[in-house]
Amino acid sequence: MKAEIPITWAEVVDSTNSWASREMSVIDKMSVFAALYQTAGRGQRGNKWHSATGENLTFSIALRFGNSLTGNVRAMDQFIITEVSALAVADFLTDKGADVRIKWPNDIYVGNRKICGMLIENSIREQWLSTSIVGIGINVNQKIFPDNVPNPTSMAIETGSSFQ
Repeated sequence: MKAEIPITWAEVVDSTNSWASREMSVIDKMSVFAALYQTAGRGQRGNKWHSATGENLTFSIALRFGNSLTGNVRAMDQFIITEVSALAVADFLTDKGADVRIKWPNDIYVGNRKICGMLIENSIREQWLSTSIVGIGINVNQKIFPDNVPNPTSMAIETGSSFQ
């Protein structure tokens, strides 16, 4: 049986991870929060995530552990969330024609150019993961990037196709 995962879209938010965090108290198992544009998209170590409006996928998957969908995850095994997320995105991009590699722990590259970044924020209760927010930004149709963004690329650049 396929699980029904709610997906909530917004035109503009500060950050999909921040939005998911604000909604975590009402999430039963899993929800997805996606936006056409983030005014304060975040990356690792305080970096900002830049994305042109409506040209990329910017979303966060909010997970609550200890239920029939997610089960329990020990805090010491939290890297599994990163592994599953990175491998899933890499498979998706490969299926779309991009020759990707994972730069652990949180980036997907084509050659030496970044096509996807992730920000994973976990909360722990005793020895267990309580919640996890997996923020993912995939450059899809964007072809022009700010000068201060090092080595970006997109699915459109890499495949020569535009995506709907």
